[in-house]
Order: sequence, then structure tokens, then C-alpha cells
Amino acid sequence: MSALAGIFKIEDLRKKIIFTLTMIAVYRLGVHIPTPGVDGQALQKVFESMQGTIFGFFNMFSGGALERFSIFALGIMPYI
Repeated sequence: MSALAGIFKIEDLRKKIIFTLTMIAVYRLGVHIPTPGVDGQALQKVFESMQGTIFGFFNMFSGGALERFSIFALGIMPYI
């Protein structure tokens, strides 16, 4: 436990950890912002029919962002 507490004593490392956690929080909040003009119910039906396919696999890695077709899902998928 002292090693874990010691991480926050180093200023540079503390800033990097806080930045990383903030970016994760921003992404998780952005996942819940829907893309304008997309019918959410129709998209839900499409994803229900694609369970167990490659799209379901990508949806799993994006944390459900594709299923909701959020704004942030459009930018992260090329990197997965």
C-alpha cells in the first residue's frame, strides 16, 4: 500500500494519472450523448440482430458506445 500511496507524491506522475482518469471520465460521459438525426430505436433493433457478430465484438470494446451511436463512438472505432 505504501507504494501505491507513493505514486501520488511524485508530481509529474500524479498529473499524468489525473489526466488519464479525467479523459476516461470525459469519454464515459460522452458515450451518453447521442448523435443527432439517428433513430435510436431502429439502431437498437439492428444491434439486437447482430449479437455474436463482429459488430457486437466492436460494441463490446467500445463500452456500448456503438449501440448508442454516440458522438465519441465515431472517433474511437478506427483505433480499435
